[in-house]
Amino acid sequence: MTEEVLEVDIVVGCPLWRGHEDLLSEVAAAAAAAEGKAGAVSLLLGDDAAIAGLNGQFRGKEGPTNVLSFPPAEAGEASQGFLGDIALAAETIAAEAQFQGKRFEHHAAHLVVHGFLHLLGYDHIDPADAESMESRERAILISLGIDDPYA
Repeated sequence: MTEEVLEVDIVVGCPLWRGHEDLLSEVAAAAAAAEGKAGAVSLLLGDDAAIAGLNGQFRGKEGPTNVLSFPPAEAGEASQGFLGDIALAAETIAAEAQFQGKRFEHHAAHLVVHGFLHLLGYDHIDPADAESMESRERAILISLGIDDPYA
């Protein structure tokens, strides 16, 4: 019996991401394993300008945000195992990590997990849902040796 795994397609659009690709792929795979999911996901490791463009186009909001998640646009993609796209903004994440006193790669790892959980339908609009999502994030990150991002 073969173990089902997550295939991660990475597109690097900003030099700040160089050297972090393998870790972020492993983080996405760990999130998938923790949630019992297999299939494929894409990670866009972009710069603030690229993510600001996506944020404006798909959410009607100006400027970059740290992470965006896009579930499959068509039902056929989901039935074929495609879980969606996660887009990360390098400069925003670097600034947040510095402000919060965290390592860049740990903050980026947290946001990959956060984005992946959004692809699965997790949300944080109301407090109960936020606690559930944050609990899953903590457990996945701790399993990877990354400190609680909310501590």
